[in-house]
Order: sequence, then C-alpha cells, then structure tokens
Amino acid sequence: MRSVSGSVILALTIVTAGVLVAAADAPPPWAYGFASPAPATPPAAPAPAAPAGPAGARGGAPAAAPAPDDGALKHLSGSTGAFTVTQIRDAFGPADWYPGDHPTMPDIVAHGKRPDVRACSLCHYPNGKGRPENAGVSGLPVSYFLQTMTDFRSGARKSADARKGNTNIMIAIAKGMTDEETKAAAEYFAAMKWTPWIKVVEAATVPKTRIAGGMFLRIEGNETEPIGDRIIETPENVEATEVLRDARSGFIAYVPPGSVKKGETLVTTGGGKTTQCSVCHGPDLRGLGPVPGIAGRSPSYMARQLYDMQQDVRKGVWSDLMKPVVAKLNNADMLAIAAYTASR
Repeated sequence: MRSVSGSVILALTIVTAGVLVAAADAPPPWAYGFASPAPATPPAAPAPAAPAGPAGARGGAPAAAPAPDDGALKHLSGSTGAFTVTQIRDAFGPADWYPGDHPTMPDIVAHGKRPDVRACSLCHYPNGKGRPENAGVSGLPVSYFLQTMTDFRSGARKSADARKGNTNIMIAIAKGMTDEETKAAAEYFAAMKWTPWIKVVEAATVPKTRIAGGMFLRIEGNETEPIGDRIIETPENVEATEVLRDARSGFIAYVPPGSVKKGETLVTTGGGKTTQCSVCHGPDLRGLGPVPGIAGRSPSYMARQLYDMQQDVRKGVWSDLMKPVVAKLNNADMLAIAAYTASR
C-alpha cells in the first residue's frame, strides 16, 4: 500500500507540475499595450479617469500629456471637415471626418451621454474599425454585441492585465447605457460590413516604437529592434491615427517569421491542441450566425481575448463555449493564431 500511495503521490505531483507549466504563461504584455510584463503585485486601482481626452479614452499604459491645442483647424485629404485638436478629442462629440462612409449615427454613438458614457465613435471610430487598444466592432452580430455589453455590465468581462484601464472604462460605459441605447449602437455597427485594414508583415526586426495609451507608435528615424515573441501592431501613419484619429488610416502588424504558417495549421486543423476555428466562425472566418467574424481583425485584440478567456477573466455565454478551445494553448500558439487570422 505504501508503494502504491507513493506512486499515486508521484503521479499527482507530475500531473500538477504539468498543469503549472501549462498555466505559467503570464499575460503577453504586447497584446495589452505594454512593453514589459505586469508586476507581480497588481497596481493600485487608478483614480476615475476624466471623461474627455485621448489618454483616458484609450487605456493601456498611461499616455504622456497630449500636446496643447494650438487652435488651428486640421484637415485630412478626402475630407471636407476641419477640426481643432480639442474637437477631434471631444469624448462627447468627436470629429467625424467622413460622414459619407457610414450610416447616420445614433446619438449614443455620435455623442455618448454624460457623465460616463463616451461617444462610441471616439474609440471605435464612426465606421466601427477601432484600433489595437480597443476593438473593431463593425460587422458584429447584434446578439453578440448585446451579450458583450451585458457581460461588461455584469462584471463577467474583465482583463487579465489589471493595468489595461480602458476595460474599466467600458464597464462604466456599459452600465451607463440603457437597453435602447445599447440596441441602437449594436444595430448601427452591425449594419456595416467589416473590411480588413491591417497589413500583416513577417519580420525578424521591426521599427522601434514607443507606447502611448496602449498603442505602439513608430519612433522617428530608422532604428530597429528584434521582434522577439511579439506582434507589433502600429499605425501606417502615426500622426493620422494618433493626433487626427483618421478612420481611413490603417495599421501594419509585424509578426515573427513563420508565425502565419503555424497559425494556419492551428486555425484550420487544430494542430492537436485546439478546435478548427471554422467550425464556429465559418469556413471563411467571417462569422456564422451569432458567432463573430475573426478574419482581418486586430491581432492584438485577438490574442488578449484568447488569453482572457483561457484565464477565466472573460466569462459569459460565448466565453464558456471557448474555454475548451483555448485550454491547451500557450502564448506562442495564441500569437500564431492572431497572426494568421489578421492576415485573412
């Protein structure tokens, strides 16, 4: 009996060690908009953010104070609009450069509702494209959008990296919206088909970047650095995105060499670790019924959602269905899946 008990204990120890190893991956900082891992001791809860201003609107790493508005009207090619920096950043009525690119916005999308409900169009843009630090919401099924907002409101959806401040902002926004306002936003964004605007580039070295509000911005000059085990998703035009919030200016996602092919294997066959994504997300990965599309969307967003669901900080109806799908994935697998789906 003693030897049997010893064998059982040894077996349990090995299994437990295996589980610990499998669960040892910390949140990938690049997916949450940070250059380094989260500290072992979570930071104290931040003070409530001011309702206006780009730093508060984006979340992620605290951004440097924005340059003061010089009062000059800014212009974009292809737009008849002219706005000051303050107008562009207005959390309750941000600039809409291309009103012809989208249907008439519901008031909750265009202006939000004081004090806590910022205009959806500030962070997600009027066309719903979003940016790496938040989410692309155009083309999402209405039922999925509504469930997501319900999850934010109930506390079922959080972030595995406690530093990511805009998750808490979304919770406050969801709580501040009525059911009618939420439905209006869901139907508005669902009416616009998702069209990819992210170019995926495999590269061993990438431009050096700085982080502002959870977004990697290229530093002026030609300095580069090894990509390592990261995806660096950065604006094609830093000023157009960061200062002018140009909803037509897309992104480049630099991914490690070979990651797209590895991701293709995992996505299309499961690779012995997961389920084929097409089973739920459709053969073209553009969604199926109430299940959202994942093709051509932000790899930063994709990776952090996979991680959040694996770590059980993103819960809810749809997340429960994903738990067995992500259970065996490590951070490298999630990176590869995100690289491949973004490239579709």
